[in-house]
Amino acid sequence: MSILTVNLAENSYDIHIGSGILPNLGTLCSNLGLASHAAIITNPTVNNLYGSIVKTALEKIGCTIDTIEIPDGEEYKNSETLSMVYDRLIESGLDRKSFIVALGGGVVGDLAGYAAATYLRGIPFIQIPTTLLAQVDSSVGGKTAIDHPRGKNLIGAFYQPKLVLIDIDTLSTLPTREFRAGMAEVIKYGIALDGQFFDFLEQNSDHITAMEPDVLASIVGKCCELKAQVVELDEKESGLRAVLNYGHTLGHAFETLAGYKEMVHGEAVAIGMTLAAKISSSTGFCSDPEVQRIHAIISSFGLSTNIPSIEPKKLCAAIATDKKSNGGTINFILNRGIGNFSQNPYTPEELLTLCGLEV
Repeated sequence: MSILTVNLAENSYDIHIGSGILPNLGTLCSNLGLASHAAIITNPTVNNLYGSIVKTALEKIGCTIDTIEIPDGEEYKNSETLSMVYDRLIESGLDRKSFIVALGGGVVGDLAGYAAATYLRGIPFIQIPTTLLAQVDSSVGGKTAIDHPRGKNLIGAFYQPKLVLIDIDTLSTLPTREFRAGMAEVIKYGIALDGQFFDFLEQNSDHITAMEPDVLASIVGKCCELKAQVVELDEKESGLRAVLNYGHTLGHAFETLAGYKEMVHGEAVAIGMTLAAKISSSTGFCSDPEVQRIHAIISSFGLSTNIPSIEPKKLCAAIATDKKSNGGTINFILNRGIGNFSQNPYTPEELLTLCGLEV
């Protein structure tokens, strides 16, 4: 097991990464002074797979447990589901000495984290991500949110977990589509932050696709390390942290217009990165061979690079609701070659023009 610390002064916490470490949860929580009453927020699929392990680990330290299941799917990361969670927390009698355990993928982590941030003005929570996407991205950094019909993650808060516990073994039960979607976030780190990591992904694509445990542990650890470095410098996204949104401005727009149903987050981000590379090339930040490498690595993990058939005016309106919008322009993340980035302001119309779409 490896331990990585996210250093944020009063909000610092550890990320534990390893194989078969879910049973360690009770001891880790006890060490943090969390041992009274916990609500495990999860979905039915994950609960059936790992709920009993987590519950047993917490019961061993004398913790009272309530399990709250939410429906599986991004379309349920909304105010209605959040309200149901609040009802259950109140009915279960959780107080300020209680804590929440987010057991699942990004939807569970985002919604459970926002519930923790707002219930009784904030109670502690633990992240146990069980998807690749959540392990390398959404579980680390304290972004919590729910979606709105007009945009993804528009309602949320920065609220750091007390602990992130990443058991690589949970990836063995992950559907192929979800694993591929998680690889989009992995690739993001290589393109925008670390060229050597990008090279590693290119050279080890077969081992990664085969889900070899040592390789998976290595890439999860590297992504968490890169994200922790960014979050430590810019916890609340006032500048540098925006780099983690590479591919997300257009990706979120595609997700919103698809009603959070037709494509999963990573699939949308993959297309967003494809277009970001194209825009970077048109502005002189990225060469054609580098764009080809980006397209190739995305495709090598079974992700599409094709733009969905969406009316440009609707896409333009969806981009305009992006959280990085400022005075009508979007702080768009470009890649400078492979392994570096730049931030440029564009209007939604300019972005679509650079993508080859006319509004």
